[in-house]
Amino acid sequence: MKKILIVFGTRPEAIKMAPLVKEFRMYPKKFETICCVTGQHRQMLDQVLDIFEIKPDYDLNIMQNGQDLYDITSRVLLEMRDVLNIVKPDLVLVHGDTTTSTATALAAFYQQIQVAHIEAGLRTHNIYSPWPEEMNRQITGRIASYHFTPTLLSKQNLLNEGVNEESIAITGNTVIDALYMVIKKIKDNIQLTLSLETQITNAGYNVTNLLNGKKLILITGHRRENFGEGFINICNAIKSLTIKYPNVDFIYPMHLNPNVRKPINEIFGNQMSSNMFFIEPLDYLSFIYLMGRCYLVLTDSGGIQEEAPSLGKPVLVMRDNTERPEALEAGTVELVGTSSSKIISTVSKLIDDHSYYEKISKSINPYGDGLACKRIVNFLSNSHD
Repeated sequence: MKKILIVFGTRPEAIKMAPLVKEFRMYPKKFETICCVTGQHRQMLDQVLDIFEIKPDYDLNIMQNGQDLYDITSRVLLEMRDVLNIVKPDLVLVHGDTTTSTATALAAFYQQIQVAHIEAGLRTHNIYSPWPEEMNRQITGRIASYHFTPTLLSKQNLLNEGVNEESIAITGNTVIDALYMVIKKIKDNIQLTLSLETQITNAGYNVTNLLNGKKLILITGHRRENFGEGFINICNAIKSLTIKYPNVDFIYPMHLNPNVRKPINEIFGNQMSSNMFFIEPLDYLSFIYLMGRCYLVLTDSGGIQEEAPSLGKPVLVMRDNTERPEALEAGTVELVGTSSSKIISTVSKLIDDHSYYEKISKSINPYGDGLACKRIVNFLSNSHD
């Protein structure tokens, strides 16, 4: 039996790693599966753990007010030293591009413990965009012994960097596994659906609008590289769109970071359009419900570029580049950057031009079929026999 330590700390990581924790735990005779969370996102992380019914074996609870990248990195590194000394795992699994993942991989390297990198090989080749995520990915990739890539392109990125092909497996993205699990959970439970509609209404958006056929544009934004002028441009664009399309609803579950909320308050203030809804962050189930019901998504998120196309929703990415070019090639997403004019013109085209909307919404999602976790477990089963 091999001892597997799965570590994550943010809400997006939790969503993508939760189905993997559950998959490993289906094989108790083959793997001893231990789950550790760092608490890099505290409240939002806990919501996901509850949804997937996962109780961590270790909770580092590193979250502190006003923490920066130095704080997160050093706390994870030091706390993981103790966890690794206690657990003594054969393999540590980390995900993606977070500070939790990179600091954990480094901690494992210091004890010469092998690392498996989930969602490996994504690249923009610009270390400052997305920042610090691009460099986090590259550092973790250098440390990892096993690389689970969502697509052929992400595999090719690793091969170009000299990674041994035998250590790479194309699996699809585990976020699609999680999405399908949650969609089924919502569809199979009418009481849950009603509960989610009530939660969203209580959060500040009347779901009756959607049920009556009103178009909804779902907005998220949190990237560090957009702080400052970028978010000011985004907010100005959204404000103009709410005025241009009074019969379309716009909903923005606001990230907790003050760098996100400050420009919202400055630009909208008390002059809020009746069709603009700023609400507190939603839990994962509520967000997936809204994503399934919305008309399109305007975001700077990474994971949403993979999730929304599985639901037939066009995604406009408010970034200058993306580490997910497969989505651009497939036509499921479009880059609009943080230019107010570009955001306004592209959203307008999707609202006004039905054939353009149909073309994007019916494009095939390149990120998987919901079986990524099975492929990862199978690969590691064969590699560790």
